[in-house]
Amino acid sequence: MAKGDKINFSTPSGFPEFLPSEKRLELYLLDIIRRVFESYGFTPIETPAVERLEVLQAKGNQGDNIIYGIDPILPPNRQAERDKSGETGSESRALKFDQTVPLAAYIARHLNELIFPFARYQTDVVFRGERAKDGRFRQFRQCDIDVVARRELSLLYDAQMPAIITEIFEAINIGNFLIRINNRKVLTGFFKSVGIAENQIKSCIGIVDTLEKIGENKVKQDLEKEGISVEQAQKIIEFIKIDGSVDEVLDKLKHLAENLPETEQLSLGITELETVIAGVRNLGVAENRFCIDLSIARGLDYYTGTVYETTLLGHEALGSICSGGRYEELVGVFLGEKMPGVGISIGLTRLISRLLKAGILNTLAATPAQVMVVNMQEDLMPTYLKVSQHLRQAGINVITNFDKRPLGKQFQLADKQGIQFCVIIGSEEAAAQKSSLKDLKTGEQVEVLLENLAEEVKRRLT
Repeated sequence: MAKGDKINFSTPSGFPEFLPSEKRLELYLLDIIRRVFESYGFTPIETPAVERLEVLQAKGNQGDNIIYGIDPILPPNRQAERDKSGETGSESRALKFDQTVPLAAYIARHLNELIFPFARYQTDVVFRGERAKDGRFRQFRQCDIDVVARRELSLLYDAQMPAIITEIFEAINIGNFLIRINNRKVLTGFFKSVGIAENQIKSCIGIVDTLEKIGENKVKQDLEKEGISVEQAQKIIEFIKIDGSVDEVLDKLKHLAENLPETEQLSLGITELETVIAGVRNLGVAENRFCIDLSIARGLDYYTGTVYETTLLGHEALGSICSGGRYEELVGVFLGEKMPGVGISIGLTRLISRLLKAGILNTLAATPAQVMVVNMQEDLMPTYLKVSQHLRQAGINVITNFDKRPLGKQFQLADKQGIQFCVIIGSEEAAAQKSSLKDLKTGEQVEVLLENLAEEVKRRLT
């Protein structure tokens, strides 16, 4: 770069950065999510941000994900070294686009060190090279849980997922939400029973999954473009529009299965769905929190059974705020054995962005400090430091103002950062072992003995 050239220091498109008030909100939500995950026995892990490209593409380039490849930039005097190394094939590397495929590789790498069923959570950052737009990022934090077993995995793990989703979103208090549940075997079984060829089912599922985005007529058109007859397309539309209470939908599915040919897979899917719903109810999830929605397909190829999508009622345009499902062969692709799993994912960065814009969430104060000890006079700084430490040892977050400014300016600084209380100690207060405690929210100011200060602050904070 030539001397005098200006450096463009703006953030790259699609790569977010947070102000303190936004980052504190993210950490607050992460704490809630982590507590709920751990209450169900999930344990934390971390996988590399970079994986071998062949690992990430082991089950195909899932959905519309564009993978970021890693290509080292070497100085000119080492360019020949790079050309000679020629990172290709198994040495090609890329940034992970989700947590699930890297989890499968992680399990394969640590198979003999893990206890199964293996229940883990991750809150790592992932990368997707898609077009950056409102609410869509190229770098974002995903909060995932998965349970993986060897050979068999109880459907009650599937039932736990809606219970976990419910606890998280009720704790965040984002309003009414609905967990929509389906089973891919129900969809594939129905497609088979109406004569859809095996090699067409995958594309049909992908088209059905776009119903909310493109509408019923466009779904019909896209199905017909795939070689599906008008009659078959109409049957598919009628099927995915089956609605009613959970029990009503299950009854309609069972009746339908009795009157269609080749329904073995359809019946298996219905049985699995019924088992999951029973487990959800036994876990105490309220009936208004979940439903069966036969249009939910989840476009990723690796899902084979239960699938979930969560919608914020009244804000459906936000899309799914938590999704996931069961897979049977993802881990096995690395090990050659059956290792079924089930999991869910919250795209936290996208969720925060959308909820803030919709006014459903608000950022937190710019600082975690609850109290500012103001600087009345420099010679009292030893007292201010001791009082600050006393408050911290009582579990109170404190900023000590080291800069001498007019008292009003210090109040303004505290208020701007969202600090509620200021501790004021002048010569007379210090001599009497007292302080004045000012509540910036109410304007009230009271005199408190220093020995009682921590207790008084804690009482007023609750």
